[in-house]
This record gives sequence, C-alpha cells and structure tokens, in this order.
Amino acid sequence: MVLRSPTFLVGTEKQRGLLNEFSRRDQHFTEEYQKNKPLCFSAKTYQRTHPKKMSLGHKDADATLASPMVLGVADGVSQLEEFGMDASELPQELLRVCEDLGMNQLIPDRPVNPQDSYRGPVSLLKEAYEETESLGSTTILLAVLDNSTRIHGKLHPMVAVLTIGDCEMLMMRRLDGRQSPLRAVFHTEMQRIDGHSQTPLQLARVDERVDPEFDEELALEVIERGSAVHCVSAYEGDIIVLGSDGVFDNLYLEEIVEIVNEALPIPKPGPFVATQPVLLSHLARRLVDEAHAKSEVGPYGLPDTPIGLGGKMDDTSVVVGEVVEWTKAHSEVWAQVRKQNQWRGLVSCGAMGGTCRTCRMGEDSGSEHEIDIGNESDRFRSTSMSVDESDDEGMHCAVQ
Repeated sequence: MVLRSPTFLVGTEKQRGLLNEFSRRDQHFTEEYQKNKPLCFSAKTYQRTHPKKMSLGHKDADATLASPMVLGVADGVSQLEEFGMDASELPQELLRVCEDLGMNQLIPDRPVNPQDSYRGPVSLLKEAYEETESLGSTTILLAVLDNSTRIHGKLHPMVAVLTIGDCEMLMMRRLDGRQSPLRAVFHTEMQRIDGHSQTPLQLARVDERVDPEFDEELALEVIERGSAVHCVSAYEGDIIVLGSDGVFDNLYLEEIVEIVNEALPIPKPGPFVATQPVLLSHLARRLVDEAHAKSEVGPYGLPDTPIGLGGKMDDTSVVVGEVVEWTKAHSEVWAQVRKQNQWRGLVSCGAMGGTCRTCRMGEDSGSEHEIDIGNESDRFRSTSMSVDESDDEGMHCAVQ
C-alpha cells in the first residue's frame, strides 16, 4: 500500500514571498522574450521562375505578400493558361486584398469598428476572396500577426497560420538564448489530394471554359472546412520562412535551418536589434537559388530532395520575415502610407467618394514601395484597404 503524502498549508508570509519571486521571474521572462508589447513583421520576398520552365515560355503564377501584419504566399495553377486565363491574376489580387484587410484590422492601438474587427484568418481570407473578381486557381498560405490575444490579462502576440494546398511555413527561434543558433519550432504540413505532388488543395474561381458546374459557395467551403489553421506564440526575434512548394519540395527542413543560420549572424550581447532588411533579402534569394540548384546534375548525380532525386523544376517564391516590435515610428509611417494611397486613389478615380478597386489594382501592381523609418530597420510595402463581413470566432487566436 502506497501512503499518500498530505498537502501542507503554506502560510501567508511564505505565499507572499513566493508571489514576489514569481513576479520577478515573470519580469525576467518578459524582458528576455519581449512578449508584453505589440509586434509586427519585418519581411522581404523573392520569387523566380525556374530557368528551364522559363525557356519553355511558362509565366510565373506565384505571388508574395510582405506587410507588417500579414505575410503570404500564393501559387497559381499555371495549367489554366491552356484555357486562355492569366494564372497569376487571382493569386496577386487575393494577396493584395488580404493585406488591405489585415492592415485595417490588425494595426495595434488603432480604433476599429466592431463590424470591421479581426475575427481570425478564416474570416479574413473569406472576406478577401469575396472582394476579388479575378479568375484562376491557387494554393495559399497566410501568416497573420494578432496582437489582441491576452493570457492572464497580459498581451501575448500570436501568429495565426492558414494554409490551403502545399505552400508551407517554417518558424525558427533562438531557444537557448539570444546568442544561440536558430532552431525550428513550428512547421506546417502540405495539403495534397491523395498525396500527389501535382494536385494540391486549391482555392478557385473559374468560368464555363474550365468547369461549367463551378459554384463560388464551394470555394468558400474550401476556406471554411478545407483550410488548416494553427496559432503559434510569437516572440521578438523569431524568423519565419514562407515558401511555395518549389522550396519545400526541394529543400529539407534541416537544410533551410542551416541556410538561415549561415545567412543571419548570431546577435551580439545586449538589447535586441532587428536584422537589416538587406540580409533578409539576400536570405530569400539564396533559398530560391538553393531550391533551383536541386534540379541540376552535380558531380555525384542529382541531389536528394524530400520528393526524390532531383526534386522538381518549379516557380519558386519565398517570404522571409522577422518578428520585431511595433513602435510609434511604425504607426506614423503607416499612417503616411495610407494617406498617400488614398490620395492616389482619389486622383485616379476623379471622385471624392473613395477609391475604386480597379484603380487601386492598376496602380503599382506587384511593385514594392519601401519607406525607411530612420533608426528602425523595418520597412513597409504599401497598398490600399477594404473590408467585408464574416464569422469564425473559433479560429481566432484569443486565449481568455
């Protein structure tokens, strides 16, 4: 017979001392990981059509998004070119609207009407899809930085990840202190029909040329029921890599982590300093180059990849982001960016009632506008804003 030890009463003074100790530990944890302040992304992108596909006349149908609150990759289905469609239009428009909605709903300390508030990544993508008009079919992955989540009353930023198809995301963190190498802490899984590398789950809008029976309600059902959604804690200094299947089919996770650690030097002791954007740009390009190199015959034959020797020749897109603090400077710069966008929209439309989707899409399509915020290393890509309505509170990263 095993005797159970009794629970001992802890006196008032003892408990007060323990509470003080817990408070000091929590303060130390907050200073180390910077979790009790709003965060955002500092990110860069790079995409390139595989040289062999380019020689055959294929157009790059990938699209990328790098904004302070939303990162994204979308890989358009190039087969639709056979039906006279531009396979890049839906991925590009979809990510532009996702950025608009995300920045409207997620900028810290900005007043938002209750009907326009962030309700999770599923609602955000549904709203974005309903606002788009382009035809096409695409896989998509979004990483949304939500600063509204609180645990025990304290701010605890989360990254909400939504994926449809075979784009993937890898999050890395310096788990053993600021001067330790980055290690993988989270990785999404691809969604492929019957496991076939050429048939990922997709979000589509097509006409009778492709499918006379197509119904947009099915697309909304794909978002609601088919998307995989995860919520992951975010800490200052986390590195996030989003990539199309051209990255993750050709590079093992260990290879990606090794490349990232080689490209981003271990920080010096002292307060956190954000990575220079140029280093993020170089890293994004290197990941694409390394993925394309896997389809080249080397001295020992074709290299090994997660899908077999030689991987696959594919359009390849990467977003490399770092989680950094959202500061007053960020707010000031983004307010300036929004004013510039609104003014350009008014001039384009010739009306004072607001900006139209056509004018906003026609402007700066696919280009990147960077605004330096002085001592801050974060930069922004500017587009415009819009909103709709939906509901999926269950997908929101709120922890009550």
